[in-house]
Amino acid sequence: MSQQADGEPLVSSLWTRSLLSGAVAGLTVDCSLYPLDTIKTRLQKARDTTAPQAPRLSLRQTIRGIYAGLPSVLFGSAPSAASFFIVYDGVKRSLLPPSSSSSEPPSRAHAFFTHSLASSLGEISACAVRVPTEVIKQRAQAGLFGGSSLAALKDILSLRHAVPESQTTAGSGTAVPVKRGYGQVIRELYRGAGITIAREIPFTVLQFTMWESMKATYAQRYLRREEGSSTKELQIPATTSAMFGSVAGAIAAGLTTPLDVIKTRVMLARRGDGGVDAPVRVKEIVRGIAQEGLGAFWRGIGPRVAWIGIGGAVFLGSYQWAWNTLEGAKEEDE
Repeated sequence: MSQQADGEPLVSSLWTRSLLSGAVAGLTVDCSLYPLDTIKTRLQKARDTTAPQAPRLSLRQTIRGIYAGLPSVLFGSAPSAASFFIVYDGVKRSLLPPSSSSSEPPSRAHAFFTHSLASSLGEISACAVRVPTEVIKQRAQAGLFGGSSLAALKDILSLRHAVPESQTTAGSGTAVPVKRGYGQVIRELYRGAGITIAREIPFTVLQFTMWESMKATYAQRYLRREEGSSTKELQIPATTSAMFGSVAGAIAAGLTTPLDVIKTRVMLARRGDGGVDAPVRVKEIVRGIAQEGLGAFWRGIGPRVAWIGIGGAVFLGSYQWAWNTLEGAKEEDE
């Protein structure tokens, strides 16, 4: 059974442990499960009934396409996951007593509130890093710009160039004001940030409250031992944490699929005809999905549940493994 070493931990700073463990978890899960994410994005993409049927792709083209957008994820995975766990662990340490404390454990309501608040604030912090990479990644995944992350980024950066104050939309003869500049670049990079946060907070609250509850129950039954007047809690094994993360992630993923479909459509929305920078309204996106039928809100639920179910095991299992390692874990026979 894994147990905390009595000597000096490998990394003594709790903030550094959160940063490094989160970075390891983010890179591990995104790199290993990227193909499932691509399939989910393509299933959720709005169907174009007017476009001719695409020719069948060769195996090499399919494999290359399934990893479209991966470079943008590699730049964002580690920083976003690290920022999440720095905030998440920091809030937990501030509001919950240490597990080795002799005081009474917190009530379930207090623990639920703390984990909900910590995961919500952590997700907002992570989204500040993740959303721009998500915008670029999903446009590449959907086959826009030839599946190139660099081309998708260049398209967004082109908005910084000055253009005439008004631009005529194709075929209408109507002059429409066009806003360009670095402010528009930022708005385009963070397109869908609101709906992303609206999706991530319920998902994260569901996943992390279930994960923490499972870990707490397991720890109380199997990992506590009395040492004088205090109670010492041994480390939770990474494999156990991974199993709990998989169950919690799959349930949370299934329940929040409609929000994920809306988020995907918002991020994939293109600028209007003639390059006019038209705003994307979430209400119009929702109305468009509803016109396809209620089943459209659940499109991609299979790959999403599979991806996040497996991803929850990889993400939270690798986080637990990294944390245990940095804390100075060693195997001992009791």
